[in-house]
Amino acid sequence: MIDDFGASLRNLRLKATPRRLAILDILASEPVYLSPEEVWQKLKARFKKTGLPGVYRNLEALAQGGVIIQIIHPDRKLYYYHCRNGSHHHHFVCIACRKVQDLTFCGMNEIEQEIKGALKGRVISHVLQVYGLCRECSDDATIANEGAA
Repeated sequence: MIDDFGASLRNLRLKATPRRLAILDILASEPVYLSPEEVWQKLKARFKKTGLPGVYRNLEALAQGGVIIQIIHPDRKLYYYHCRNGSHHHHFVCIACRKVQDLTFCGMNEIEQEIKGALKGRVISHVLQVYGLCRECSDDATIANEGAA
């Protein structure tokens, strides 16, 4: 899988360093989003000398280049996720199990019309992340609530 990342990095004019490739490999192998600290812990298993500031810098560069996405969590922390879907889409983020799922619906046409008409503004870009509980976590919460009643 690391070979696929080399071309993406070169397209962004970023060096395909061993640590950068390892960060991408770590994120791509996880079904959930990770914090920079979690990436750092996993990276330390592969490299003896790895600093947390370097992990932060690499994650930021990769996110700015669109190779990974930032999850802006309701807890106000940034998390990172490797999304394999290259088409325009948005994400549903489960705040319980940390799973990230693709949403194919984009309501930007309606939002742009509202901004253009009511606010006389213009949309330049957008990011949409919806937070909630996935089906499994929602079912677990329902079961837990029923048991408490």
